[in-house]
Parts: sequence; structure tokens; C-alpha cells
Amino acid sequence: MVQRCRWHKRENVISYLNDVDKVIYRRRLQDAYNKTTRKEAIRALERIHQELEEINISAAKSLMEGIKETLTIHELGLSVELSRSLSTTNCIEGLMSQIAAYTDKVDRWHNSNQIQRWFAASAADIEPRMHRIKGYRFLKVLRFKLKEKIAEKTGEEVSMQTQRLVKE
Repeated sequence: MVQRCRWHKRENVISYLNDVDKVIYRRRLQDAYNKTTRKEAIRALERIHQELEEINISAAKSLMEGIKETLTIHELGLSVELSRSLSTTNCIEGLMSQIAAYTDKVDRWHNSNQIQRWFAASAADIEPRMHRIKGYRFLKVLRFKLKEKIAEKTGEEVSMQTQRLVKE
């Protein structure tokens, strides 16, 4: 399962619009993504798509490209708190920018083991400065939902042990 960054999707769509429409559609897209159910969000995004087809076809096409992947959090039924952190790429971008401060000055990597060691050492060093994601207490639910989806696709059953972990 893939969750595409909603912020980037929104900014890509509005980049095709004039300044007045940018303000309007930035808010409308954000409101659509904030809907509580996947069905409501899709309905709102489809309405916006129809409007954008009249205003700017490139913006409309941009919106529809990968739209299902921007709603993975809705599909999994994750909490609002957890979705705030996982609906954008901010978590990984923050980590990568801090690691880049360590690794960007290396001119020549000798092998992949060296890259992995540098990455691990820099991640261990910056860990105390990293913030918890909002809703981190719901990560067990995310793990369960992902296992459930995998089991659904492979025809397996979710173990009782996994279900018990989520309840704890």
C-alpha cells in the first residue's frame, strides 16, 4: 500500500491555476482530504475534478493522477492524529535532511556497507532531536490494519495474537 503526499498533490494541482483560484482550490482540496470517510473524500475530490475540468484541464488531470494513493489513510481507517503525520512526507523529509548534514560532505563512498554504517550512525546521533509523530500511540492499529490488508490480498487469516496486540 502506498500513501502519496497530500500536500504535494494539492500543490501540484493548484500550480496550474491563477492566483485567485489557487486560494480557493487549496482550501477546497484540504477540506476534501479532511473528510472522515474515504467515500466522502472521493465524492468531494470528484466534484472538484469536475469543476477543474472547466477551469484548467491540466489541473484536473493532475488531481486524478494517483488520487487513490492519496486516500490510503482513509482506506485503512486510521485515526485523525496518526493521519496528520502520515498524510505527508514531512516525517521522512525531516529525517533525510538531518542525515544529509552528515553524509553530503562525503565525496566518495567505497561500498554499500560504508553508506549503511554512515546512515545508521547519523540516525542514531539525530534520534534525540527527532519528534514523535502525532498519534504514535495508534501505530499498533496501523500495523494491524496493514496485516489485515495483506491477509485480505493473500487469502490468509490475521492471527489471534495480532488482534490481541491491537487491543492492548
